[in-house]
Amino acid sequence: MKLHLEIWRQAGPHAEGHFESIDVDDAEPQMSILELLDHVNNRNIEAGKEAFAFASDCREGICGTCGLMVNDRPHGPDKNKPACQQRLLSFKDGDTLKLEPMRSAAYPVIRDMVVDRSALDRVMEKGGFITVAAGTAPDADSLLVNHADAEKALDHAACIGCGACVAACPNGAAHLFTGAKLVHLTLSPLGREERSRRATKMVDELEENFGPCSLFGECADVCPAGIPLTAVAAITKERTRAAFRGKDD
Repeated sequence: MKLHLEIWRQAGPHAEGHFESIDVDDAEPQMSILELLDHVNNRNIEAGKEAFAFASDCREGICGTCGLMVNDRPHGPDKNKPACQQRLLSFKDGDTLKLEPMRSAAYPVIRDMVVDRSALDRVMEKGGFITVAAGTAPDADSLLVNHADAEKALDHAACIGCGACVAACPNGAAHLFTGAKLVHLTLSPLGREERSRRATKMVDELEENFGPCSLFGECADVCPAGIPLTAVAAITKERTRAAFRGKDD
């Protein structure tokens, strides 16, 4: 399988970047996007050239590390799949693949296709925790949880924090990410003591680092975890609730 690649090169955060053209004549359709980059890097190393920097970890669609843009789309052409699960089967022989870092003002480039997504971590630091009484673990059935709420909470907890939603949004918004976290934590019976404080602090941090929601829905289209667009509504709902009830429940 022959492919023409345009891969982003950037030495550092303040360096000027550019695309480097590479032709691959022996790609396999079963390769993932990351395996294709591995193949290119192995060839570069054997030739004494510098390898392309990109982020990856589990390569099982769980960790959210492997974020990059493929032909101007976060992760790749297949809906709701991370880059490590995107196969070359989606492309035709002779196609051109443009590989570059996730584009957002909140994601400064570290090197090549590796970006700093710590702005998402800062949102979680503001309220992604719960208050529990330390000591012996309670019995499994001592804390009742409605089945529908538990399932909904787990669905939203599936967010892997890859940040594709931000890169897909024309405004660079992280409302899908933050909304998913708020829905998850709000539905849990633990941590209700800080519900209002959590919403206020997380939304304040969100608005400080990211743009306003575009309402277009590109975020849900690329989310590997399939977080529904309705999660965005939690931003306004929880912030409004906190304003009426006060920061302390």
